[in-house]
Amino acid sequence: MHGLAKFLSIKKLNNNTMSTDQTNLSRRKFLATAAKITAGVLLAPRFLTAQVKDGPVQQINRAAATSKINVTKLRGNIYMVEGSGGNIAVLNGPEGKLLIDAGINVSKAHVKTALNSISDKPMKLLINSHWHFDHTSGNEWMHDAGATIVSQDITRDHLTKKIFQPEWNYTFDPLPPGGIPTVTYKKEHNVHFNGEDVHVKIYQPAHTDGDSSIYFPNADILHVADTFWNAYYPFIDYATGGSIDGMIAAAAQNVAQTNKHTIVIPGHGAVGNHAQLIQFHDMLSTVRERVSKLKKQGRTLNETIAAKPTASFDPVFGKYVITGDFFTKLVFTGV
Repeated sequence: MHGLAKFLSIKKLNNNTMSTDQTNLSRRKFLATAAKITAGVLLAPRFLTAQVKDGPVQQINRAAATSKINVTKLRGNIYMVEGSGGNIAVLNGPEGKLLIDAGINVSKAHVKTALNSISDKPMKLLINSHWHFDHTSGNEWMHDAGATIVSQDITRDHLTKKIFQPEWNYTFDPLPPGGIPTVTYKKEHNVHFNGEDVHVKIYQPAHTDGDSSIYFPNADILHVADTFWNAYYPFIDYATGGSIDGMIAAAAQNVAQTNKHTIVIPGHGAVGNHAQLIQFHDMLSTVRERVSKLKKQGRTLNETIAAKPTASFDPVFGKYVITGDFFTKLVFTGV
């Protein structure tokens, strides 16, 4: 088994079947291995310049096919489903299920089991927060199960085209027709479902050029998708309009929209809160300032990486798929 597949295949078992100590141990092993794999794969010259037949996307897909899914009840009838790519939110009730994001297609069986553990109500609505495969490749089977798919118009457009992602050296194919959103919005979208108002609002280009937040005001729960990776450095997709400045602006928007009572669902990582959003914003701003200063001094990318501008943040944010060195490369690209 390849290294990345091995670390991604560490089981995320249900809260009822794994103790806290066991969960923390598995997570520590997962994160430690992830840092080594990313440093060795994503920064390798051959990866950045040559076609890779078994890169991170293929390995993530293989791991997702067997990864267990964790379900966390948040507040009211809202749940977070974790373990199939990006975090999925579920609003459950008599009208059925409304979902935010669809995870990875190969996780279908495990996601279905997780959703059925919440209730036997059918899927009715699916909102895509952005286009990335770990949030949308499950679209088609959820549509086949009865969900109407909703997204920003830019996100829908991306899902209908081939997209080459140079940082992953991978070309994503369009989704099948059944996975393409049929309801779109330009700036915002509002739904009343299961007695809960659902407010969907776009960000300016940040993680991509088509990111949206989803807010449940009655429960005071905000799904911010990949504009926030809780305790991890985020990926910035320059290929489809993302930017470090946009990420900072989105982080500030998230802070302004929340308070100490708000539950925050990140794109990746554990359930978050207002204080963690502030910490994430401050990290982004500080790293950008440091990298920009080095670049203006005439430092090359390799010299900037060697200067370790993320060093003070690495103990918190640098232990997942995006290492400090690779995040420095992403920021360097955008300043």
